[in-house]
Amino acid sequence: MHMDRRPRPVSRTTRGDDSVEAPSSTALLARMLQFGDSMFPIGGFSFSCGLESAIQKGVVADAITLRAFTRTAVEQAARGDGIALIAAHRAATVDDVDALIRIDAQVYARKLSDEARLMSVRMGKKFTEMGVEVIGAPLLATWRKCIAMSVTPGCYPVALAISFAVQNLSARQAFVVHQNGVAATILGAALRLLRISHIETQKILYELNGLADEAYEHAAAARLSDMAGYAPLAEILAAVHSKAHVRLFMS
Repeated sequence: MHMDRRPRPVSRTTRGDDSVEAPSSTALLARMLQFGDSMFPIGGFSFSCGLESAIQKGVVADAITLRAFTRTAVEQAARGDGIALIAAHRAATVDDVDALIRIDAQVYARKLSDEARLMSVRMGKKFTEMGVEVIGAPLLATWRKCIAMSVTPGCYPVALAISFAVQNLSARQAFVVHQNGVAATILGAALRLLRISHIETQKILYELNGLADEAYEHAAAARLSDMAGYAPLAEILAAVHSKAHVRLFMS
């Protein structure tokens, strides 16, 4: 007889205590800032999202080309991982572990390069582990067990969605944090790879964050099957980077 090995959550409520008072809007904002911080310890600083190869091949050389590269990455993320993140947030809100596993598989399948898969699952695992220790929600503990038992790869967008859902943070907030994170990762890497100032990178980040609201509306209206991140140059650069002899970043 087939036995389902997937762990099941007890309750979505933080630390399993149904008597916990709902956090204030100020507390929710503070949690969003904490878990959305680009320096949150999940290893994002180790990756450049293809920027290192883009610079080596002359695709990115200054603030103008950096802006174009970063905008492409952010738009690609919105059409791909962003759609999955919103779907995962909906599933996490109702403790649907089976749906989370299906969504996670879809995210992983759309990572064409080994480095993209490595980045997503490494950050997703770390984000989940950190959430278990800091938040203590049963659903996060269940998700960590699913990853540990190789039931699911544990991609970052899904981990982020679960973490925000169990803290009563909205899908829109999770999406904004995700999009900001993509841009901040690339721009942070640019400061180490290019002769560019903090002022220039912050201008780019400010502009791109202004696109998040419209991007969320499109992603929220999409189906999971609509996930698409067609950006052939990015995939080529990822392939080039994986064979590079000198690398500062892991992607």
